[in-house]
Amino acid sequence: MTSRLFLALITGAVISTGAAGAVSAAECIAPANPGGGWDFTCRQIGKIMFDIGAVDQPVQVTNMAGAGGGVAYNHVVAERSSDEDLIVAASSATTTRLAQNAYAGMTADQVRFVGAIGADPGVIVVANDSPYQSLGDLVEAIKADPGSVAFAGGSAVGGFDHLKPLMILQRAGFTDITEVKYIGVDGGADAITQTVGGFTQAMTGDMSEIVGFLNSGEVRAIAVLTEERVPGFEDIPTAREQGFDVVAVNWRGLYIPKDVSDETFDAWSDKLQQVADSEEWHEAMAANGLAPFTMVGADFQSYVDTLVGEINTLSKEIGVIQ
Repeated sequence: MTSRLFLALITGAVISTGAAGAVSAAECIAPANPGGGWDFTCRQIGKIMFDIGAVDQPVQVTNMAGAGGGVAYNHVVAERSSDEDLIVAASSATTTRLAQNAYAGMTADQVRFVGAIGADPGVIVVANDSPYQSLGDLVEAIKADPGSVAFAGGSAVGGFDHLKPLMILQRAGFTDITEVKYIGVDGGADAITQTVGGFTQAMTGDMSEIVGFLNSGEVRAIAVLTEERVPGFEDIPTAREQGFDVVAVNWRGLYIPKDVSDETFDAWSDKLQQVADSEEWHEAMAANGLAPFTMVGADFQSYVDTLVGEINTLSKEIGVIQ
């Protein structure tokens, strides 16, 4: 994307506030229009912060759509780099786009990632009558004959769904990842249809996309890509416990400007941890299909740094970026 186009997007960004004229000590930018994941993150986390007393005034929500989060990211880096009262909604899509240079030269080290407190867990799914009974079975089949297994996912080639099985295969010592077949379709339901119909051997996606198909018995989830088994789905083993150290979730969290003090970073980390520990947040997760995933402060920054590096490497290997 050219600088001129990027500036035009910034100028044309649609901005709305949660309460017209409200005076607030804190602002949360949702890098998209109202509705959807980033808007939910700002509004729910901001509301709960105020409700539980983590902040003393309501958090103002500003919607700043454009470039898949890139307009907001550039705005924070270029114009708000030392604003201690600013938080920004982020997710796995944020780190994937940064890793793939989708934000016109912006890099992940230009902000500070505060934490994530909920996630849609990544999953690997096969048809109910599939011969693959475990993630290990599937990996061994690919290692023996890469062309024998194709994955379907709801993201485009190079998107997060595509990268999930590649991370697993890399942990298994498989290096020829360009030989792994992936078909990007329009959403998780279509990906499952491809798998149930036998057009692909596995589906890679998120837990929220497969619940109905699990309940109907059409598919089996052979791995969930979380640190621990997901409450309510305890029969699905993690990739880790099967010997593949991969955590790949569509996390919901926040970043803040880079040039704030360590004290400010720690303060926002603490406020986010308070939200994560609250009954209000647990109710919000249950109502919106999110699983527990709490990683706050320096640990989360390290997780993001590692994830961005890994996605960048994988994206180069499969030709998504140079």
